Amino acid sequence: MGINDTLKAISDPIRRNILELLKNGKMSAGEIAEKFDLTNATVSYHLSQLKKAGLVNEEKQKNFIYYEINLSVFEDILMWIQQLGGYKDE
Repeated sequence: MGINDTLKAISDPIRRNILELLKNGKMSAGEIAEKFDLTNATVSYHLSQLKKAGLVNEEKQKNFIYYEINLSVFEDILMWIQQLGGYKDE
């Protein structure tokens, strides 16, 4: 996972909406798909991109895959952004 993959993943509005849903807790792929007017294949693609970027984790339970947000990646991004500001002498 690199910062380029992460920023690319969150540049898509559908993926940002998926992350917004997941901030409330784990959801199955089917539950996520119900919230969008998209095919299951399209939602699956977006989930795979989020997973590739490390933004979500998946957990298989019987016949379902549940997704949850990975906050540690966001913490890393925030630290990187904060470092861009540098330190100013007063």
